[in-house]
Amino acid sequence: MIYIINKSLLNKIYKEIKKYSTIVIARHIGPDPDAIASQIALRDSIKLTFPTKNVYAVGTSVSKFKSYGNLDHPNYNDITSSLLIVLDVPNMARIDGIDNLKYDSIIKIDHHPKEDIIAKVEWGDERKSSTCQMVAELLLNTHLRINKKIAENLFLGIVSDSERFSLKNTTYETFDTVKELIKKSEIEFTKLYDILYTRPFSEYKFIAYITNNMVINNKLGYIKISDAVLKEYNVDAATPSNLINNYNFIEELLVWIFITEDVKNNQYKISIRSRGPIINTIASKYNGGGHKFACGSRLNTMEEVDSLINELEKACIAYEENN
Repeated sequence: MIYIINKSLLNKIYKEIKKYSTIVIARHIGPDPDAIASQIALRDSIKLTFPTKNVYAVGTSVSKFKSYGNLDHPNYNDITSSLLIVLDVPNMARIDGIDNLKYDSIIKIDHHPKEDIIAKVEWGDERKSSTCQMVAELLLNTHLRINKKIAENLFLGIVSDSERFSLKNTTYETFDTVKELIKKSEIEFTKLYDILYTRPFSEYKFIAYITNNMVINNKLGYIKISDAVLKEYNVDAATPSNLINNYNFIEELLVWIFITEDVKNNQYKISIRSRGPIINTIASKYNGGGHKFACGSRLNTMEEVDSLINELEKACIAYEENN
């Protein structure tokens, strides 16, 4: 079977990009490799294609993702008109780094369920493995250019968000896109896995801590990770969410949730995964959202956290009864 690329929509995106001399590319707060990689890859592609444009990839920098490239910190007082491209985020409140930005138009490219962002040109597709897959398809089917570094970033984002092509959002389209990406750029893709999966020994000790301290009730697993524990294992508040897919194939778990104390922002960072129950509708009631089986939120009190845990446990019980 051959899938059909919506070249009309991709050309609309390309034409909108071509119109603007200043472009700001943003993604969600608390970024993962897919968000960072898609953002930097698209910025670098636009700059490669249109060298005179001012193109900025914005948001909080994350040291563990520095190999993807540097983010930009423009002075928004100098920007009176711009195109805003939002990637990997459906919700205006979760866009990182655009406070006080003046923009005339929005392009949205995202593989999450639709929420409140209203864009002039919108490409949303929940079937896609990753936003990096979508950006790769955009580059492969328009005049936007690709070099080796851009292709490497896109490959890393696809691999990360599909958990090495093992999650339900991996399709034959994913493999076709990756094949074309590798063919066009000749990247040495097997070497790139080191960037995603090489970790310091302290993180493996931290994984052991999570495993030994996770509470499991009715096939819901959860762990509350304090700032003191993060310091003990020399990891940051973003680390648990980057490890959560390690627990994807444990038969005693249907849903698992990591609750991480984020002292810097005075809140709890929540990451949730599921192998059956739909969880994003529950997360949306707790200042969060995302995919049906992978989502998150940010909460201010432990009372809210405990209420979320209770709802997720009920979802596991109901799923077991109906399946």
